[in-house]
Amino acid sequence: MLATLTTTTEALVLAASASDEGLNPLVKPSPGLMIWVLLVFVVSMWVLKKYAWPPITEIIDKRQRAIEEQIAASEAAKAEAERLAQEYRDQLATARAESDEIVGRARRSGEQIERDAVEQGRQTREDLLAQARKDIEAETRRAVDELRNEVAALTVEATAKVTRKSLTDQDQQRLLDEALGEIDFSKLSGQGSR
Repeated sequence: MLATLTTTTEALVLAASASDEGLNPLVKPSPGLMIWVLLVFVVSMWVLKKYAWPPITEIIDKRQRAIEEQIAASEAAKAEAERLAQEYRDQLATARAESDEIVGRARRSGEQIERDAVEQGRQTREDLLAQARKDIEAETRRAVDELRNEVAALTVEATAKVTRKSLTDQDQQRLLDEALGEIDFSKLSGQGSR
């Protein structure tokens, strides 16, 4: 402040000493006027320093603190956002791992169900084939028994016609046993081929 005053005073003195002719009286250097200007300037500076600068400084300081607080809040919000983003990424990775595990378990379960279904189908097929074989064997035995009875009846009838007499029950049984003994029924039932 003092340096500014000194510079201003020196400029005025130099201007006054340069030439007094043709100058405006307001611009014409006058020592009395310079003292009053200097005095008013010093008083103005003191009044400004005493009453104006403290509130201005206080407003500037408040504004600076508010800006610093906003910067700190912004940095805190940024740090919180980064923390939340990392937490989200971690949860996403965990969810992906869990979903991969669930898909893997479902795949393994599906494969196991498929294997079980194939095995059950094979077992059912084998059971059906075994039952069909039993049914065929039973039907074959029944057919062979019917055939034996048919052959026996035909043999008795043929014998009665050939001999032209009626046979007794004992004779019929003997002829029947002989005829049945001569016929190989194992070939008819499929047992002889085994």
